[in-house]
Amino acid sequence: MDELPTPLILEILNRVNDFTDIARCRLSSKILNAVSYDVQSLKLFCSYERYLKSKAAETKASVTPYKSIILQVLQNLRNLDSVAVGVEKPFRGLIDEEVDDESDDLYLSDVNFVSEWLPGISGGLKSLSISDFWVQSFWRQSEVLSRISSYCHVLLDLELKNAWLSVEGLKPMPMLTSLTLEYVRLDDEDLEKVNQCFPSLRSLSLIGVGGLKEPKIHLLQLRTCHWTVSNAPLSLQIHAPNLVSLKLNCVKPRSLVLEAPLLSVLYLCIEGTDEFGLSCLCHLKSLRIETADISIFVQLIQYGRTVKTLVVDSPKWGELVEVDGEVGFGALSSAFPNVCALNLGPRAWSALEMCFRMRCLNDASRMKDLKKLVAHLVLLDSGVTYSFISSLLDQCTNLSEMALLVHRDVTVYVASQLKSRCMKDFPGIKWRWGMWKEETEDIWIS
Repeated sequence: MDELPTPLILEILNRVNDFTDIARCRLSSKILNAVSYDVQSLKLFCSYERYLKSKAAETKASVTPYKSIILQVLQNLRNLDSVAVGVEKPFRGLIDEEVDDESDDLYLSDVNFVSEWLPGISGGLKSLSISDFWVQSFWRQSEVLSRISSYCHVLLDLELKNAWLSVEGLKPMPMLTSLTLEYVRLDDEDLEKVNQCFPSLRSLSLIGVGGLKEPKIHLLQLRTCHWTVSNAPLSLQIHAPNLVSLKLNCVKPRSLVLEAPLLSVLYLCIEGTDEFGLSCLCHLKSLRIETADISIFVQLIQYGRTVKTLVVDSPKWGELVEVDGEVGFGALSSAFPNVCALNLGPRAWSALEMCFRMRCLNDASRMKDLKKLVAHLVLLDSGVTYSFISSLLDQCTNLSEMALLVHRDVTVYVASQLKSRCMKDFPGIKWRWGMWKEETEDIWIS
């Protein structure tokens, strides 16, 4: 290792970037030790095991406070452009009895603590991530945003997690292009400060952000957005003329207004809304819709001709939805005639299968471009399910791949019978089989 060129060694260490591994490298070689102080990227995460040792009576005295370690490490590094400090995700097995709410060693967005190390590295810092331990941070308001905006003038990427954030004193950060706020309480009810101070954002992720009432995203440069909203906000607005990808997961806001004419990828999970405002979506290529509100589905249908990838379901599949008996596969084919890949959730499949019971598929049911179908099956009547699958294959002549997931409560015998029959009768199809269950990951078997 000592014979390698110094720039190559530095490149290797930059790829390592986790400080625990870098510390091991320092012990193994003098050249590694010397070069390690020039790394540009660093991650410092407190492990769950370390946390337990800091709490246990027999070991706590021997454990160095984590904030002290961060300060010691960062003050000796000269060329950092990317820093991530936080706690492991998640702290496995943590129970309330083990938590000391008064401790602040893992309250890493503490503005006084951040002020001790950030000024020394902020000059060239382009990426910053701070992840708090929620139990120690959720009741402590932090003005770390103000401090970051004062010091980090070339920052491009900012990520803050598990904190209570004030926007008091927040200054404009025109260089910032990516912002992630995850499981934070944000004292910016309508996102006015976010819009004003981060005008150049191209990527925005707001995951489980509390404290919002009538949030409005108004960002002219925004290209991608992932927004998971609680049921608290009364209304949601997104005005982003350059937005191309949106993942929006919300409950039941009074109104939802979406103005994003260049949108190409849309994932919308919503229980319903009284008012749904939608700009023209002439560029929509990929649509995933999970809703029990037929009016939302109807509005999206008018832009269905450009959609190539379609995922449909209701978020509460066990409940009756308004499309039962109203929207069959023929209507779906007419609304989305150019779909190449179709994914039907359990509620959508059951609704379409129910329509098939009443009226078989005909020529109007053809999706001429459909090549791949994924379906989540309940198998209330395996004979009807097989007939529906058979009819789909007859009508959609370009369909070459079928991926079917059977509910885990279905007996092995029933599932095996369907699998054997499908593969025997349609040997030219590429079959995949798996299992699904509510609120769990799908499992693929073959």
